[in-house]
Amino acid sequence: MTDPAHDPSAASPADPVAAWRRAAPDAVLLDGFHALKHAVRFGAEVLVAVTADRAAALALADELARDVRDTLAALLTQVPHETYAALVPRPHPTAVAALAVRPGRAGNLAKLARAPRTAPVVVLDQPRNLGNAGAVVRLAAGFGATGVVTTGTLDPWHPTVVRGGAGLHFATAVERLTVDELPPGPVFALDPEGEDIRSLKLPDEALLAFGSERTGLTAELRARADHLVALPMRPQVSSYNLATSVAMTLYHWSATGGAPS
Repeated sequence: MTDPAHDPSAASPADPVAAWRRAAPDAVLLDGFHALKHAVRFGAEVLVAVTADRAAALALADELARDVRDTLAALLTQVPHETYAALVPRPHPTAVAALAVRPGRAGNLAKLARAPRTAPVVVLDQPRNLGNAGAVVRLAAGFGATGVVTTGTLDPWHPTVVRGGAGLHFATAVERLTVDELPPGPVFALDPEGEDIRSLKLPDEALLAFGSERTGLTAELRARADHLVALPMRPQVSSYNLATSVAMTLYHWSATGGAPS
């Protein structure tokens, strides 16, 4: 008898391409095995999942994600590589892709506004680089931050951002807001003219705000800031990468009292 977990025809839906096309306009693209793995771990509602090599995907699950291996086996449907490649903007090396329901805005806003918070909210003030925004979501999830908020025009749920975040959007609250809509809490804004972060303890209820890669903080966000904070930096070095700045700041928060659960 064939083991259903290893039978390429065992997973549903019966017509994954039709299911994909129905769901695609409103769904979140999970691009690659790791994005699907993380989304499943953090409770995403996966609508359809396909792979060009089901055996290889399940071998990865056996090696790296045994906690969700059975769930992945039930979700993944094998399709020809040409079919898989036609469904995604850029084929992933793992040849896995899925569509999931985007978490509701109301629920995310409630998580961001909940008091007292046990971890900061990261605010990206008018970011420009999709990959950097995704890396920040991944960092925020890893450190157990309450959420990631972007201002400006960048969609934090853009497929490239989700790809950069490896599906960890489902592990934290990710939303786009205006400065006026930011959740309550003291704003600690990163700025070269600020107080050295090493002299500060960042509270759990803080909003940690980072300016764009090119222009820094907007005047609107700067006016909202309660504290300006500077990262240590050698003279004549102009700046850090955005994700690096977020990582250093979250590490400082965790090392001085806050920590992932």
